[in-house]
Amino acid sequence: MAEQGQVRRVITNLAHGGHAILDSADQDEKVSPRSAVVQESADTAAHVGTTSFDYLFPDLAEEFPAHHVPQDDVAKVVMALLELGTVMVETQDELRDPHLESPIPPVYTYWGQFVDHDLTAATDNDKKINITDEDLPPIPPDQVIQKLENLRIPALNLDSVYGDGPFAAPVANKDAVPYDGIKFRLGLLSPVPAAAGVLIPPVDDNQRDLPRKADRTPLVGDTRNDENLVVAQLHVAFLRFHNAAVDWVRDNEPEWESDAEVFLRARDLTRWTYQWLCVHDYLRTVARPDVVDRVDTAEGNLLGMDRRGTYMPVEFSVAAFRFGHTMVRGAYDWNRNFGRPGDRAPIATLDQLFQFTGRGGFAASLPTLPSNWPVEWDRMVDKNSQFANRFARLIDTRLAPPLAQMINEGNDPGLPERIKDLLKHLARRNLLRGYRLAAPTGQAVANALGVQPLSRAELERGSSEAVRNVLEAGGLFDRTPLWFYVLKEAEVRELGRRLGEVGSRIVAETLIGQIRNDRGSYVSQTNWSPARGVLLPNGRPVRTIADFLRFAGVL
Repeated sequence: MAEQGQVRRVITNLAHGGHAILDSADQDEKVSPRSAVVQESADTAAHVGTTSFDYLFPDLAEEFPAHHVPQDDVAKVVMALLELGTVMVETQDELRDPHLESPIPPVYTYWGQFVDHDLTAATDNDKKINITDEDLPPIPPDQVIQKLENLRIPALNLDSVYGDGPFAAPVANKDAVPYDGIKFRLGLLSPVPAAAGVLIPPVDDNQRDLPRKADRTPLVGDTRNDENLVVAQLHVAFLRFHNAAVDWVRDNEPEWESDAEVFLRARDLTRWTYQWLCVHDYLRTVARPDVVDRVDTAEGNLLGMDRRGTYMPVEFSVAAFRFGHTMVRGAYDWNRNFGRPGDRAPIATLDQLFQFTGRGGFAASLPTLPSNWPVEWDRMVDKNSQFANRFARLIDTRLAPPLAQMINEGNDPGLPERIKDLLKHLARRNLLRGYRLAAPTGQAVANALGVQPLSRAELERGSSEAVRNVLEAGGLFDRTPLWFYVLKEAEVRELGRRLGEVGSRIVAETLIGQIRNDRGSYVSQTNWSPARGVLLPNGRPVRTIADFLRFAGVL
């Protein structure tokens, strides 16, 4: 709940995947960690509270460039990285290969994206560290730390959902998360003719969109959660979970009497359930469970924030946590109109899931999500489904073709074609960003963790001739970009079914470390578990993401 003079918690107009470069922010203007969060626009980033990026492996950073991707011929390496991104896109034969289907349901892909937006926010606010210049040498780590700023407090505290809270005074000409009392206001579906598709059950529930302005801009704590329809529908589920938690507290915990008390209790239960699920369902599904257990029960943590202060690791943000990009499908069994039985189409394409958002204009003149497009979550959470397109793709070194031509990116007519093409291609962007921000190599991180690095034979295994040639030409077999390395480790050591040990350590250490560092998190509550949280109508606690969606009333 924002107070006068505090930094606001609503972020708008941020593009996906960028970073802020702040040159003019004085140290005494920065908010202290764990105070308010971030501003409503990147335009004022230099004058508001931010937190730092830093390196999870400071010893490697201090010895830059000894443990990094080669720099002896920057132009050659950049060309190799661009080419590597190009050849990481799935071929038509790979798209048809049933062995490249994951056992992980699609909801975990987008839960990860939601988590990323809750932890980090940044944009290309300056041109000192970007990926669009002709000359792209890596920036020394000390300069990255000085210039790169995170526009969020990196805690899994759902500030991307709650914004300034229901009791904050309105600010003229500034968007705010809308509340009805202490519940979130929801957006209504736009009705469409029956010929466009049947209503999605429950047919009498039309509160299944984000709240929006007249121009379709979502009124949410982070507008990036409207960049594709899956994460937008997941954000709706979070709004509805809180609303259901308000009702549950009122019905089951009468000791909380005032609106403020009920709101804070419902918010805590929503946050703690989310954090618990991140560790006990999400992490244990996408990462090695033994690594998660080891990190979760260890006394210390690689982040070392008790000594180093609050920060977001570069190795996590620009490399390891981008593993979810390879899990994205090119099409989904979305609902009964755009999926089985195919009343309108047999699938919903990824391009359509970008179009049917506020930014995509809902592919029509409608002001909100059409009534034939809400998700049917049972198709996105079932770990035992018999249908291949109700699962994510493997965690490997392949990306779906639509991610090489992202329809909502690089569309500024004033941009040169070279930059347009780059901004539309996710793999190229990831590789260049990791290089520019001096992420250490996969081999260096493996050695730092005491893990046997991938051998050349492992890096070659399953790789196309084009990939092998690029790795050779760029000198990347021995000094492999961390993002690619994490993907390849998962591919060859875990068969793409989950992250390998290096990827699991970076992701688990970061998420669990940030939760531990938050004095308001569930781990700071004595013996809290879902059994002490909200309960489903049958009396069971919320222990899975599917349970979360059930309590929210969307599954």
